[in-house]
Amino acid sequence: MRPLVLSALLLIGVLSCGRNDSTARRDSLTQRERDSMLGASQLPGAQGVRGALKASDSAAARREREDAAAQPE
Repeated sequence: MRPLVLSALLLIGVLSCGRNDSTARRDSLTQRERDSMLGASQLPGAQGVRGALKASDSAAARREREDAAAQPE
């Protein structure tokens, strides 16, 4: 399963590198939205994408809590 996830992520990376600026400007979806759609799909490796999004959300929430605790009153 792990090689399949890595292959899917590699494919996504290769395909995203081939885009030019005009294509990037026309695309209305953010990277987060594209990743979310991929994670919701039945494609191989989608579970890994969901896990990565969950870890990213968790880390962002933790950073927000740490920043809020560091703010002087």
